[in-house]
Amino acid sequence: MVLALTHRSFAGRNNERLEFLGDAILNFVVGEALYERFPQAREGQLSRLRARLVKGETLAVLARGFELGDYLRLGSGELKSGGFRRESILADALEALIGAIYLDAGMDVARTRVLAWLAGEFERLTLVDTNKDPKTRLQEFLQSRGCDLPKYEVVDIQGEPHCRTFFVECEVALLNEKSRGQGASRRIAEQVAAASALIALGVENGNHE
Repeated sequence: MVLALTHRSFAGRNNERLEFLGDAILNFVVGEALYERFPQAREGQLSRLRARLVKGETLAVLARGFELGDYLRLGSGELKSGGFRRESILADALEALIGAIYLDAGMDVARTRVLAWLAGEFERLTLVDTNKDPKTRLQEFLQSRGCDLPKYEVVDIQGEPHCRTFFVECEVALLNEKSRGQGASRRIAEQVAAASALIALGVENGNHE
């Protein structure tokens, strides 16, 4: 385990080889878990989720939670520059630690440790791309199933010109009823209607942030 915490700035015999091994194990364990957890997910979706879980930022947060930086063996230059807080060094050390656990205790123990460390991250995962707005998500969902695009219609506008409320209905071939939305503009009302349609389709649960 000491070797896993030894940065290349400290000694010629350092954690880089263990980091290489740990990285491979981490990617496999996370990939396997995602494959089982999301049986309907496409390859591209699984790849994006895995990238989110194994990226340096995620690993560094875990390492800080373990106060791993306090145990790193760093050269004087890295110590002076605050290397024990650097994201890349912490992430690499965590991967090296995974490699060391694998060599010491085997794959089952390494898998158990990795999944326990990432349990909170797994719980927050969703196949929904939150960077895209509801209209885009609905359109892509329907296109992936070869369905017609949704149709939006403004059914009412209420209020004074400076303070209007738009009411929109969204028609989706897969739903028996139109979904509805309202907002201070047509665009907002359409987004709300699309979000309602996604919930009605069972794609989203309504609690998704």
